[in-house]
Amino acid sequence: MIKEIIVVEGRDDTVAIKRAVEADTIETGGSAINAQILRKIELAQQRRGVIVFTDPDHAGERIRKIITNKVPGVSHAFIKEEDATRKGDIGVENASPEAIREALSRAHTTYEAAKPLIDWQDLIEAGLIVHPDASRRRMELGNILGIGYCNGKQLYKRLTMFQISREEFVNALEQIEQEGS
Repeated sequence: MIKEIIVVEGRDDTVAIKRAVEADTIETGGSAINAQILRKIELAQQRRGVIVFTDPDHAGERIRKIITNKVPGVSHAFIKEEDATRKGDIGVENASPEAIREALSRAHTTYEAAKPLIDWQDLIEAGLIVHPDASRRRMELGNILGIGYCNGKQLYKRLTMFQISREEFVNALEQIEQEGS
């Protein structure tokens, strides 16, 4: 049984989560997250903790941002896009139980007062921004670190918010280079 309550987008996501782990969920009802759902999430965070586990798409990111802004200290689990895609449809409900368990095991807690451990120059030198292959490299880095895909600005924020260490960052870059060879 997972102690934290997992926030998902819909009923099909809850079914997929329950196939993978024993856990309670809160469903946002899609991207139209309302004040009543946010109050539930706040209470859940106070009592047991929350893991936000939304789809790796624009709507999922929007829900993450809303929850993170309203409920400090929540954790985030990110599933790889390829693990959540079936017949062109992207969603947690499409993921295998193994992929869901892996994503949950790598959940990160937000830390809003965090100081950056990785700076913009590091991102430039690593080819993660201002580079012809930056988008692919960010996707791979996000998958390795378990922080999901994001643009350069979001990457900087997530590296800081989740306090990804320089060592984790360098190891992930080395893995990208090895796999690219």
